[in-house]
Amino acid sequence: MRTILILAALATASPAVAQISVPAFTLPASNQLSDEALKILERMKEATAPAEIAGDVAKQRAFYGRYNDDRLAEMRRHFRTSERRETLNGVTVDIVEPADGIAKGNQERVVINVHGGAFMWGSGSGALVEAIPIAATMGVKVVTVDYRLSPEHRYPAASADVTAVYKALLKQYPAANIGIYGCSAGGVITAQATAWIRREGLARPGAIGTFCGTGAPYSGDSPYLAGLITGGAALPVPALPDVLPLPYMQGIEASDTTAYPLVSETAVKAMPPTLLLAGGRDFATSALTLAHRRLAAAGVESELYLFDGLPHAFFVWPDMPESTEAYRLIASFFDRHLGRRAR
Repeated sequence: MRTILILAALATASPAVAQISVPAFTLPASNQLSDEALKILERMKEATAPAEIAGDVAKQRAFYGRYNDDRLAEMRRHFRTSERRETLNGVTVDIVEPADGIAKGNQERVVINVHGGAFMWGSGSGALVEAIPIAATMGVKVVTVDYRLSPEHRYPAASADVTAVYKALLKQYPAANIGIYGCSAGGVITAQATAWIRREGLARPGAIGTFCGTGAPYSGDSPYLAGLITGGAALPVPALPDVLPLPYMQGIEASDTTAYPLVSETAVKAMPPTLLLAGGRDFATSALTLAHRRLAAAGVESELYLFDGLPHAFFVWPDMPESTEAYRLIASFFDRHLGRRAR
């Protein structure tokens, strides 16, 4: 069983609360994990990006392109789907469908995927890695959006691209029958695009899923602790900023409620049913729990699932039952919340 030695950590709820020095201790892998997950954690460690490519977008894109190609090969061993590339309303997309065809009850439904990748990579194989298991598990068409990437583009480029695809799909499907989901940066963009759709005066989607990231800055304990308890490094002190410190969001104020919808009471109340999901050792965990509380307080139907002991975007690794469980939870959520099935 893999163990991680924590040398030091600082956790702070707010600047007014005293910092706490955590003594060194050995943290074992969670005893909730399957045997398969324990093996995958070792593989994840071996597949970690080398520190020297940090800040070099070209090298990061090359590394994560290979990483996503490997995950895609694994997905294809588990699921049978067909894919084709199209353009919808000027935006390139990949259409992913179950190899045996769309389930009868889902003929009038569609789900949009917004891939992850720190806003800087993930097109192509990375997008298919997120789309394939949901298309196959739910028996539904998934449209994954090849949105414009940072640093060449900045907010709201991705929101505009997702909305353009959404507008095109509204010609074929009722809004209530369209779902949107994404992981990591895609989870953030999903929430942002939902707010952008509202800003454009369009009917809101039937349901959304924001996984391993959401429409609020990273906050709370998890950004400080997640690196240490997954074999990485702690975030530097001082405390986290109140905006996402990423090139894509550069120059966007925290008061922009379309960029950060889950910090606005009005924007929160306008959200459709929302699924939030992550690993328990994800740096986004605290932000997701806060988002869930805000959605629940506003009367928005929301569900939160945290998989103890697992890191950021764990479900891109399909060779463990925890990932299968996540795919089923996602499929079940959309099945329950999207519009009436075809008869």
